[in-house]
Amino acid sequence: MRFRRTVTGAIGSAALVLTSLGALTAAAGPVAADPCGFYKTSSDAYYNHCTSDGSRVVVKVEVALAPDYERCVAPGTTWLGSAGRIQGAYYVGRTC
Repeated sequence: MRFRRTVTGAIGSAALVLTSLGALTAAAGPVAADPCGFYKTSSDAYYNHCTSDGSRVVVKVEVALAPDYERCVAPGTTWLGSAGRIQGAYYVGRTC
């Protein structure tokens, strides 16, 4: 009888642990393919303007060893250049 309770308890504990791990994985979820705003891959830099109103916005692009510049971007993902050259990009607060 005692052996049966121990085995049942162990199985229940293992199921709880596995369920918890599954919940943590689901909560973290998959990484978004194209996150909003600036992001880099191993080789390229992008700015993803996430909007549903069709607006175009101005972003400031920060460039390594060169002057920064502003660029008008449409909704969706815009390629900015190589990841080694582009350091960042951000919305400056106006449309274009």
